Amino acid sequence: MSRPLPVQYVQTPRLRIAYEHHGPEGGEPVILLHGFPYDPRSYDQIAPELAARGYRVIVPYLRGYGPTRFAGPAIMRSGQQAALGQDLLDLMDALAIPRAALAGYDWGGRAACIVAALWPERVRCLVSADGYNIQDIAQAGEPRAPETEHRLWYQYYFNTRRGVDGLSANRRELCELLWRLWSPTWEQGPALYGQSAPSFDNPDFVEVVIHSYRHRFGYAPGDPDLEAIEQALAQQPPIRVPTISLCGADDGVGPVIEPDPDIELFMAGYQRRVLPGVGHNVPQEAPRATLEALLELLQGA
Repeated sequence: MSRPLPVQYVQTPRLRIAYEHHGPEGGEPVILLHGFPYDPRSYDQIAPELAARGYRVIVPYLRGYGPTRFAGPAIMRSGQQAALGQDLLDLMDALAIPRAALAGYDWGGRAACIVAALWPERVRCLVSADGYNIQDIAQAGEPRAPETEHRLWYQYYFNTRRGVDGLSANRRELCELLWRLWSPTWEQGPALYGQSAPSFDNPDFVEVVIHSYRHRFGYAPGDPDLEAIEQALAQQPPIRVPTISLCGADDGVGPVIEPDPDIELFMAGYQRRVLPGVGHNVPQEAPRATLEALLELLQGA
């Protein structure tokens, strides 16, 4: 595994985003986006490989993680999907990146899908863990099969006062539990957890996480400045860039569904690949498959 690079920073309207940079400044841009509760360590085996091939690789810490900080106390500590998409767009603007290849999973996959759907001219290609990650908030209150519901216990927990207090008091233990439940066959996960856990000590982590899991069910208002994006996402816009979806066959959050429920939401070339023995943290559990998917799209898109 490569050693983490020194963190760099860029100022956007809402955040001072911390990121790691690999490869030449003039290389074709690739942005790699982590999820909850993870951090850029998910890409330690991927970013250097891309950099060695001449790509400019950006691996940011999302809002509420690691050294990333809000630009001021008045900015809402939102975790809603529109905020994640806007953060990615702002990052690209601040770094003068007109167009990039995107890869992400969980929250990061959501950000990547949002930018690909709403600003396709900014995205060359997309590798998304678990396909179409844009939330359908209007349908979020519909009950699911009990087998599915029990996997979402943490989301319901975060919608209670006890959940807020529990995440505040036990963030490292709780996130470690989620790592184990979501990637039950990932043997290296327990040993690697300590490398990512410090990112959850961010002072805004709890507030951002709690808002994310409340807003997606319609139980918390969003940032008014982002309402136009949320309205656009409510239409479940299709993604019109070449995409490969990587799905962990052992994902403890949501098992693979057959037939693929997302296929009609991709309009510019789409493949889904199910990865045996892989859980939720796709890039860190399956770095070779993730790298190969990115290179296939970059060389063919």
